Amino acid sequence: MLENPHVTETEALLVAKVPVTTPRDKIHEVMGPAISEVYAIVLEQGRSPVGPWFTHHLRIDPAVFDFEACVPVDQPVAAAGRVVPGDWPATRVARAIYQGPYEGLGEAWGAFKAWVAAQGLTGRDDLYERYLVGPESTTDGTQFRTELNQPLV
Repeated sequence: MLENPHVTETEALLVAKVPVTTPRDKIHEVMGPAISEVYAIVLEQGRSPVGPWFTHHLRIDPAVFDFEACVPVDQPVAAAGRVVPGDWPATRVARAIYQGPYEGLGEAWGAFKAWVAAQGLTGRDDLYERYLVGPESTTDGTQFRTELNQPLV
C-alpha cells in the first residue's frame, strides 16, 4: 500500500490556493470545483503550474475537512474570487507514496502515521497530499498515486 516511507526536506514553493471547509461527506463535491477554480485563475493571470496540485489539510476532524486546494506556480498570483496567493514553505516531512483509489487514503494515512510514530517522529497537526496520478490521467483508481506528506515537529 505505501511505497518508500522516508524523511526529507521539501523545497519552498509559491502557490495559488482556494481555502475550503466542508462536511467530510461532501469532499467529492467540492474538491474538483476548487482545483478547477485555482487552475482557471493561474492561467488567466499568465502564470504556469510548476508541479502537481496538492491539498494542505489544516485541521483533521472526523466530521469536517478544513483544507486548501493548491497549485504550485512560477510567479505569485493576485487574489481573485476565492483564489489567494500563498506558499508551501521548506519543511521537514515524513513522505510516502500511496497507490490506489482515493477511498483508501484514510487507511493509507493510518498506516503511514503508524510508521511515523514507529520511527520516533512527531507530526504536526496539518498534512499535505500531492496528487501525482489521478482521474485526469486514468480512470483506473488502482493506478492513482498520491504522495503523503506529514510535516514534522
